[in-house]
Amino acid sequence: MPDPKIELIYERTCPNVEAARALIKAACAQIGCSAEWHEWEVSDARLPAYARGFGSPTILVDMVDVAGQSAGVSDCCRIYPGGKGVQGVPALEQVVQALKGCR
Repeated sequence: MPDPKIELIYERTCPNVEAARALIKAACAQIGCSAEWHEWEVSDARLPAYARGFGSPTILVDMVDVAGQSAGVSDCCRIYPGGKGVQGVPALEQVVQALKGCR
């Protein structure tokens, strides 16, 4: 079975983009899939319709947000609920589960 399609939606000034990239690498290493993904800057005219309206950073696996959210109407900063309040990236387990669900 092919590896899932991973996409990172980001805003170029977002302070959490590097953490999101590291998270994708860690999740891929944990389940043994290729750590390859496509990145979309939110202002890119080629950004697919399904990826519009997500805050930065957003990780999609096979066009679905790993945190289970739907696209909104703005490209704002994004926060995720976590064990210690909120954080700027989803939990590792959310990304791992999304990747496993595609295998």
